[in-house]
Amino acid sequence: MGYAEILYDVGDRIATLTLNRPEKLNAWTNQMGAEVCAALLAAEEDAGVRVIILTGAGRGFCAGADMGMLQSAAASGVDRRIMPPQPEPKRNGANPEFQNPGFQRRYSYFPSIRKPIIAAINGPCAGLGFVLSLYCDLRFASDTARFGTAFARRGLIAEHGISWMLPRLIGPAQALDLLLSARMIDAAEAARMGLVNRVVPAGQLLPEVRAYAGELATMVSPHSMSVIKQQVYNALMETLEEATVAADKAMLESFDSQDFKEGVAHFVEKRAPAFTGK
Repeated sequence: MGYAEILYDVGDRIATLTLNRPEKLNAWTNQMGAEVCAALLAAEEDAGVRVIILTGAGRGFCAGADMGMLQSAAASGVDRRIMPPQPEPKRNGANPEFQNPGFQRRYSYFPSIRKPIIAAINGPCAGLGFVLSLYCDLRFASDTARFGTAFARRGLIAEHGISWMLPRLIGPAQALDLLLSARMIDAAEAARMGLVNRVVPAGQLLPEVRAYAGELATMVSPHSMSVIKQQVYNALMETLEEATVAADKAMLESFDSQDFKEGVAHFVEKRAPAFTGK
């Protein structure tokens, strides 16, 4: 598939998706949404990809929904141009690990992608861009990044499941602070809240994210990463007993995997691992 509003690159077992409307601070459009969905599914199906990075071109990550769409909605009311039928992930095969319908919605399908998704937040991350960052598995931020929900200052509400995800990341009180005030916070405050995993000097963001992704891609079992990601998100919907039963089953299955055998062998033989994901 050709892409008009994103860039897609694969190298060193890492797929990099770059939102590419820098003149608009990568404001989100329906076209961009469809392209990101297609690219994530392509990365998931590509055996040569083990980790995915999502970032923005220029000086912004994503400033939110394109203002033209919002102006149209304000002038003529809601129509299918603003919220068209959601781009559900269409895989070559089912993803039985994520049967909960919550992981198949317009943006919340990110956790159902079997490979880790790291957001490299290089600048303003607001509104819908903020939502996207929450559904990534890890968030690394430039020290110049800024974050804000924006919704309440546009007469809108907490969109696309953010009222479910944000409190689970930073707690209800801090989530309400960001949602009710819609104030902008800097990267340092985002780190103190636990909203981002790491803050990096602006010029070092992508190199550091790539170095981290490279370690995942070379030193960690793809099978383990896929199952662990599934466990963490599914456990948000499960009781402790359900999560434990599921973990016991997955552990027994892991003992039969090639990656387990390789994990033991490379440690004993004191060499680099050669995981296959099988």
